[in-house]
Amino acid sequence: MTEDDLVAKYAAEALASMKVEAQKRIDEVVDPEIENRLRQTSLLTLLDSEDIIPALLSRLNEVRAALDGHGGGIKLTSYSIIDGSEKTLDIVLDLTGACLSCGAAPGTLEGVKNDLESDNEISSVKFSSDLLDTFDELGREFILAHGNVDFV
Repeated sequence: MTEDDLVAKYAAEALASMKVEAQKRIDEVVDPEIENRLRQTSLLTLLDSEDIIPALLSRLNEVRAALDGHGGGIKLTSYSIIDGSEKTLDIVLDLTGACLSCGAAPGTLEGVKNDLESDNEISSVKFSSDLLDTFDELGREFILAHGNVDFV
């Protein structure tokens, strides 16, 4: 086994362990019946209801554990409905709570974007440029360079 093979093996084991731990943390704070109902409900029917944020959160994977565990959240700041062969959403989100100006925000933003864009009702996820104002200059430069997300 080469050194690269060993590194890849340990990385895969660490990732699997992190996924299990994240799911345990999520399971501690959510009601599985409500989560399942929200995941199965069309986001298009929930857009102007108080259930839209819980429905979006229900579609998150491991990043949900970070949001819940660190006192953060998301806020839907705007959306547009794309009327193609099937209706989909372009959404703009903001972070809330402890997630604002957190050093892990680039990874959190990317995780939220990737998880939500894997939902067939969501075409794109962008983030509010107001979020950038919560970071100092160095943090702003870092998130723009390494966040792998778009701001509008």
